[in-house]
Amino acid sequence: MKRKLLALALLCGATVAAAQTPFKFAQVTDTHLGGATGADDLRRTVADLNNSRDIDFVIISGDVTEFGSDAELALAKQILDSLQLPMYIIPGNHDSNWSESGANSFRKVFGSEAFFFKHKGYQFVGTTSGPNMRMSPGQIPRENLVWLDSVFNANPDADAPLISINHYPLDPSLNNWYSLVDRLYQRNIQLALCGHGHSNKLYDWDGIPGVMSRSNLRAKDEVGGYNIITLTGDSAFFQVRRPLVKTEDYWLKLPLQRLQNRDGFQRPDYTVNTTTTAKVQWVYEDHGDIGSGMSTDGKLIFAANTVGDIYALDSNTGMKKWSYRTGGKVYATPAYYKGTVVVGSSDHNIYGLDAKTGKLKWTLKTNKAVLGSAAISKGNAYVGGSDGIFRCIRVSDGTVLWTFDQVKNFVSTLPTLADGKVIFGSWGNGFYALSMDTGKLVWEWNNGHANRMFSAAACYPVVANNRVFIVAPDRFMTALDLKTGAVIWREKKDDIRVRESMGLSKDKKLAYAKTMDGELIGVSTAKDNMSVDWQSQLNLGYELTPSAIYSDKNVVFVPNNSGLLSAVDATNGAVLWQYKISNAMVNPPLVLNNKVIVSAMDGKIVSLTY
Repeated sequence: MKRKLLALALLCGATVAAAQTPFKFAQVTDTHLGGATGADDLRRTVADLNNSRDIDFVIISGDVTEFGSDAELALAKQILDSLQLPMYIIPGNHDSNWSESGANSFRKVFGSEAFFFKHKGYQFVGTTSGPNMRMSPGQIPRENLVWLDSVFNANPDADAPLISINHYPLDPSLNNWYSLVDRLYQRNIQLALCGHGHSNKLYDWDGIPGVMSRSNLRAKDEVGGYNIITLTGDSAFFQVRRPLVKTEDYWLKLPLQRLQNRDGFQRPDYTVNTTTTAKVQWVYEDHGDIGSGMSTDGKLIFAANTVGDIYALDSNTGMKKWSYRTGGKVYATPAYYKGTVVVGSSDHNIYGLDAKTGKLKWTLKTNKAVLGSAAISKGNAYVGGSDGIFRCIRVSDGTVLWTFDQVKNFVSTLPTLADGKVIFGSWGNGFYALSMDTGKLVWEWNNGHANRMFSAAACYPVVANNRVFIVAPDRFMTALDLKTGAVIWREKKDDIRVRESMGLSKDKKLAYAKTMDGELIGVSTAKDNMSVDWQSQLNLGYELTPSAIYSDKNVVFVPNNSGLLSAVDATNGAVLWQYKISNAMVNPPLVLNNKVIVSAMDGKIVSLTY
């Protein structure tokens, strides 16, 4: 192979001391176990690494599996257990975004989802990147950043050369890339490594040399491959290793030196908050990510985070009143009913907590994580789990009244209750209507896709005019007969790319859907086709976030994937005001009287009056 020499001109800084002891390590990434050749390619790479004589350790930089399922993770662990070298591993978006465990099994199987270690004068830090459970730009979890601060405080040698590893590039494909970059510049950062793109490539991430590594998959080749990285003290050399075949000539030689922040990427702009007519009543900042909506009893706001906390905030002040720690990440929206808060956790439990004190009333053990949110009616909670079971639970004491055990894959949505039916989708292309009284299947619909990523599983279905409306990643909007599940219409418009965010107008005449182009449309709930009878003037730009849209009589509240909440006039679609909470995905808002409380994935909750 012809040698390619790529050099990055850096603004300033002294060369790393040549006294650093040269060594080699391997970066293996994007193994995608669960795909066609993922397991065989990884076995070959592990065998190759075990035959090596000069590799000190192995870094595995994410997308270890295809869907983050427990079976895929168990297979990955089985294969990697035969590796005879020290290994440091982080998850990628495939390990977390479609994970039946709510990204909880990864840290249970491998012991952690982040790492920090020292080796021959260098420091290495690895962080996870999401997105977790809902499609959005990547994000380094808030709890990872809090952890990193504690690691740096416990290791005060800021002059030691540092190498950062994340599955995503440290660019705007991570919505909080700057939070990590700013921390890295507090140290002697030398370079950053990533996967995700399945190719070898050199980048400049705000002055930090960024190196993307090829996938371990063979793709169209006979064998896969990984990178061997040699650190000599003043340079880093990158070579592709074809396992059990050969090591190729280096494709990149990179000078190592102290760096200076270039501020090359645009930072988030909060100018909109200087002109908004919304008023901030209070702000609460969590120590973990928030991946769910909120509920209220009128005085307290009930929320949860991915550290595993379920907690209550004072509705008027934002002060925390109580907190209860579960054993796993929580992505379910806490549901309130007559003094009890019901919420599932990825620790395989559903909890009933006293709404005033947070004390445990009851616990219901399940077979796998519970990521679905509970819908409550007449004292019964309806909630889906990752064990293929949908349950009806008596809120007062946690008694299971009935189960439906034929759910394909797992549930992560909030079911809709209508006409004596509980209606929901799952991540196996299943869509169900069950009897609220007995749990018997009334009807089932399938979108016809073999690919489970097209499931109508993240949207909250809406019901009007005896019809069920859903949107999905296949960009179809569908209207089903509420009684029978028969398709009334199912349409895909090239110029209106719906995805997973939807809602219902107060008069139930319009089913709202957010498009991937950042528009909000209102589709007639009465006509026999996808008739767009109303459209907003949002122009949000490219959008992915599957967050439910809620409204009052006059205002429609639209979350987006970069921290912006928009208030839209329900009559004419005009933008009334906007408020930027952070730069992270916005969760479904809680709409109260002349007030809306809304959270973002990075752990910030804001109460806005309007």
